[in-house]
Amino acid sequence: MYRRFAFIGFSLLAVMLLWTACKDDVTTTGESILDENDAIIVLADTFSISSAVDSCDAIISQADSFLLGEIETDYGVLRASVLTQLACPEGYTYPEGFTVDSICLFMYYSSWVGDDKSPLAINAYLMDKNTFRYNSTYPTDLNIDDYCTRSKSILTNHRIVVASEKRDSIRNTNGQYIPMVRMRVNDDFMQDFASITNFESQDKFNEQFKGLLLETSFGSATMLNISDVALGVFYHFQYNKAGKDTTVSDMKAFYANSEVRTVNQLVYRDKKEWVETLQQDSDTYNYIIAPAGVYTRLRIPMEQITDKIFTRTELKRPYVNKAEIRVSVMNMDPDNNDRNDWLLPSSHMLLIKEKSMTRFFKNRELPSDTCALLGQLTQGVDSVGDAIYYYSYDMSDFLTNQLRKEENDSILNMLLVPVTINTTTTNTSANAVTSVRQQQTISATKIRSAKNGMKLEIVYSGF
Repeated sequence: MYRRFAFIGFSLLAVMLLWTACKDDVTTTGESILDENDAIIVLADTFSISSAVDSCDAIISQADSFLLGEIETDYGVLRASVLTQLACPEGYTYPEGFTVDSICLFMYYSSWVGDDKSPLAINAYLMDKNTFRYNSTYPTDLNIDDYCTRSKSILTNHRIVVASEKRDSIRNTNGQYIPMVRMRVNDDFMQDFASITNFESQDKFNEQFKGLLLETSFGSATMLNISDVALGVFYHFQYNKAGKDTTVSDMKAFYANSEVRTVNQLVYRDKKEWVETLQQDSDTYNYIIAPAGVYTRLRIPMEQITDKIFTRTELKRPYVNKAEIRVSVMNMDPDNNDRNDWLLPSSHMLLIKEKSMTRFFKNRELPSDTCALLGQLTQGVDSVGDAIYYYSYDMSDFLTNQLRKEENDSILNMLLVPVTINTTTTNTSANAVTSVRQQQTISATKIRSAKNGMKLEIVYSGF
């Protein structure tokens, strides 16, 4: 028995000595091959960033749906009007001998905010001065007087609308309720529009019919989210069938679709004053308000980051392995039942270089590691189990690209911008982003300021 234990102990000792010898050989061999100047360095630093509320005069109007009405919020009074062209049914011809019986303007809305029982009056005017160019972009503060004289309404009477009523509304084939407003046009406009029979091209149609203006004449408690606008021409014609004259009634629709331009004019009353009030709170909270064009600017100390990474460590080619900015959202209280409980944070928030913002939206670009990062409103749990909400931005590739530049600004200004996105399913991604546009529906996002707990922690490496 003693001999067996002695043999086992000797064997273990031999293995340990052999392993140690091999380990020393490998370590020594590695060090002998690797130049000390090429050793991988991994470091971490924390940088302070600053934030503040700022605003622009207008955003670019590129929405799928449009606001109409007037409403008072905690962030000012918003008034919204819609100017739209109608798509030409290229190649269409009316039947021979047709007679127009009536023309109706149809307006569909997908939702509303505010008081659903408060009436508002809708009116429509002909765009009789100018029209839009399809390939151009238009700001939300455009001057309606440049496009419309408002000399005479095209409706028989302005239309009184209550958002929750079902007077004109219909149900689709799935039984889903679709809110709709039907407005009959007056005889003068009916005769003028019925005289347009040349549908050769959209450009020629725009010369004959420049578009429509939709706006409200009273009501200040409801805002409709318009999803579709169409003009329906109801007509009849006769033809001989089996020796008998037969009358046929039909309708031709002219749509405000993606083939033409629709622009939302948005006006905030006393905007300068209430933005200044928000700015007074910048040390504690910041705000992003849509569609007011009110943003939060983050100031990232690029010169300090660059100096610390390059000078302190003498890295030749640095890589940022981890860098996250987390933006804490403070107005997602599920128990909030005040009158602005519909004024919720944006679902998606873009963090974008301030210098690149105009070009990004004008050219309809997509998020990239060199220009803009997309964040989604996310729910989490804090250390005591309470729900928290935030946007998170992985800055690692973004900062690596910035560090590789020959020149960097001392301070990199970036804006938090509320956006609406479209996605699709591809072979490589279930939710590939296909478009990003400035948000034109109403939202308010209150966040914790940088001074109140926002830091940029960077883990970086290099040779």
